[in-house]
Amino acid sequence: MYTPESGRGLPAVAFGHDWLTGVHRYRRVLEHLASWGIVAAAPDTERGLAPSVLNLAFDLGTALDIVAGVRLGSGTISVHPAKLGLVGHGFGGSAAVFAAAGMPDKPAAVAAVFPAVTEPPAEQPAATLTVPGVIFSAPQDPKSLRSNAIELARAWSTATVRVIHKAQPAGLAEGRRLTQAIGLGGPHRKTQAAVRALLTGYLLYAVGGDTTYREFADPSVRLPKTRPVDSAAASASLEEKVVALLKS
Repeated sequence: MYTPESGRGLPAVAFGHDWLTGVHRYRRVLEHLASWGIVAAAPDTERGLAPSVLNLAFDLGTALDIVAGVRLGSGTISVHPAKLGLVGHGFGGSAAVFAAAGMPDKPAAVAAVFPAVTEPPAEQPAATLTVPGVIFSAPQDPKSLRSNAIELARAWSTATVRVIHKAQPAGLAEGRRLTQAIGLGGPHRKTQAAVRALLTGYLLYAVGGDTTYREFADPSVRLPKTRPVDSAAASASLEEKVVALLKS
């Protein structure tokens, strides 16, 4: 868990990790959120080869219950029960969607960072969501077999898509990962820096209620480090995704 030094009624998020990626690989992004006054809890569960997206979703909801229900640190930190959000990367991005759909008291917002295909599909619970959300996508995601960013956006009517220029979906995690051995990529500092900035701004407004950062949640605003959604690429077929994979 990462917290500011002190503060009352703070916003908080639960953060879901990607496949085969421990939460220690997200130290910088979690510390960055805390430095901006956002409590960040990251359950380090479901790290095996065949993790359950539903179990991680449950753990994310539990993490939010805990941070909202107790004083943190030495008792100088508390979380506002109406300022709760869910965030996840890759596999954890889809888990965050499942968690939001299953919570009786809905979160203020959800952020799916380069979300990945899961079984069952996250598009099913996404179609039931009415809470605001943001989906961070990479330019190559529409033709990626692993990404469900475009499909998730189609199902989730209240979500905004932000395509991060030159982003690498696996690059958010820090340090070497087991997934690099199967070609899923390693850390990418420019991706990490862009996500930290865009995610923090979004959460400060959508979860924390700070209107200074309203533009981060406005779909009509073009933010730095982002590019428009490619409507032609968004319609890539399964065959096109396979061809793109073979060429890579």
